[in-house]
Amino acid sequence: MADHLYYVYAVVPAATAVEVAPSGIDDRAVTLVVNGDIAALVTRVDGSEYADGVDERVADVAWIASRATAHDAVLTWASDVGAVVPLPILSLFRSEDAVRSMLAARRAELASLLAHVARGREYGVRVFRLDDELRRSLALFSAPIAALEAEVAAVTSPGQGYLLTRKLEQARKDELRRVGAEVATIVFNELSARSIASAQDTLPQPTAELSGAAVLNASFLVAHDHIDDFRSAVTEFVRAHERRGFRVEFTGPWPPYHFTRSAADVR
Repeated sequence: MADHLYYVYAVVPAATAVEVAPSGIDDRAVTLVVNGDIAALVTRVDGSEYADGVDERVADVAWIASRATAHDAVLTWASDVGAVVPLPILSLFRSEDAVRSMLAARRAELASLLAHVARGREYGVRVFRLDDELRRSLALFSAPIAALEAEVAAVTSPGQGYLLTRKLEQARKDELRRVGAEVATIVFNELSARSIASAQDTLPQPTAELSGAAVLNASFLVAHDHIDDFRSAVTEFVRAHERRGFRVEFTGPWPPYHFTRSAADVR
């Protein structure tokens, strides 16, 4: 078993000033392992703590939580000061030479990714469909619903009114899903047009904490000089839809996780 292992957080430009980096894993210092113009952000850790049984320790919430917090703090700092290609948590190498060899073997790809993400920052946008609110304003988005609501309002026969009301309720159920998907597509396309790159993730499942059904879960790499335009587009959507059945979550900036995924198998 090695006395020490090298925990790698990310790949960064070699000129990154780690003297002002936060403490890393196990409250140890963050340093650089350099290869040419790229480098790995690393912490030398106790080999006995990580070499054997680490898969079992991941199930220990307290053990993994403290390390995840330190890992995220280093990545957030690195993203704030410059370009960064994040690595997954618990990316471990047996020696400094092994880290340097990885950098040499993947240099072209990693340098290209650093150049790509250096142009902007990652932001997240989630859109939720609030069915109770949307149902009340659905006619604004759907001509068929507007026509059916007008028919129901004009009918005089109780029997016909009952049948039309049933028809309207079924149509509303179908249109809620369609309108939600349509709005999500419009938002994604409009924000993508204001971004360097964009990506969609799986929609989160409804929970007690999520008020409404998610219709968009997306990330955007936004150029530094276009962030005001991007924020304005998000704000405009919120103003137009916040009382019409949609809620927006706008988060970031984040380390560019979604736009460096090809480096996730860097070990």
